[in-house]
Amino acid sequence: MRLLDLPLNVQARLLSFEAVRAKLKQYGLYVGDEIRVVRVAPLGGPLLVEVNGREIALGRAVAEKILVELR
Repeated sequence: MRLLDLPLNVQARLLSFEAVRAKLKQYGLYVGDEIRVVRVAPLGGPLLVEVNGREIALGRAVAEKILVELR
């Protein structure tokens, strides 16, 4: 499932993000990390996600390229 499709407050594990690997490594995100969507901004705005105890805003175009699995 894509991160963009993950329901709010549902725990998932990062599976793959090849297309945006360099950008996400800058944030300290790695395959296997636990991730949760905290908030979705209206009108096509970014997703606020929690990973490793930190909150990070990710644009929808980036979130669409990240694959996760439900925990």
